[in-house]
Amino acid sequence: MTSIVLFVEEPSMKALLDGLIPRLVPDASFQVIQHEGKADLERSLPRKFRAWNSSSPVLFVVLRDRDGADCKALKRRLERLCKNEHGRQPLIRIVCNELESWLLGDLSAMEDAYGVRGLAARQRQKKYRDPDRLTNAAQELQELVPAYTKVKGARLAGTRLSVSGNTSKSYQVFLSGLTRRLADIRPTESNQGGL
Repeated sequence: MTSIVLFVEEPSMKALLDGLIPRLVPDASFQVIQHEGKADLERSLPRKFRAWNSSSPVLFVVLRDRDGADCKALKRRLERLCKNEHGRQPLIRIVCNELESWLLGDLSAMEDAYGVRGLAARQRQKKYRDPDRLTNAAQELQELVPAYTKVKGARLAGTRLSVSGNTSKSYQVFLSGLTRRLADIRPTESNQGGL
């Protein structure tokens, strides 16, 4: 069985992934390791990658908010932090700019989660067609859905976000990267099963 280990910076991303990953990959086991912010995540990555020991195939994923940083430089820094003697390079994805951008990319899911009528129709507005460009996605979502809270909202969204049709490019890149890496791991599993 494929194992996925996801390293995230905060409780809300863990809450989202706990609902999303079983829907995306129902036949995989997964674990979400939550940290107390970006600094804690980055400090712990080298130690965790050096210490991780598993004979079975594992897909490691690191998710971190962009929060105004240069995406390419941030990704290179995370890649350096994750180097280990096992040769396992994780899938590193930068959430542009923050988790709420992913939620604003699927207003239909948020309408369903919170019962805010007419929210899905707002997806056609220019700013929601490319929510990764918003520097204030959390504030924007709070204005649209006054009852929204980070962890509860992420938990509700995780069970509802669309696998296709989300207008957040960084969400789409995360999904395609996950799918591609899992396809790379799974043929190895089938070959080992025949030995």
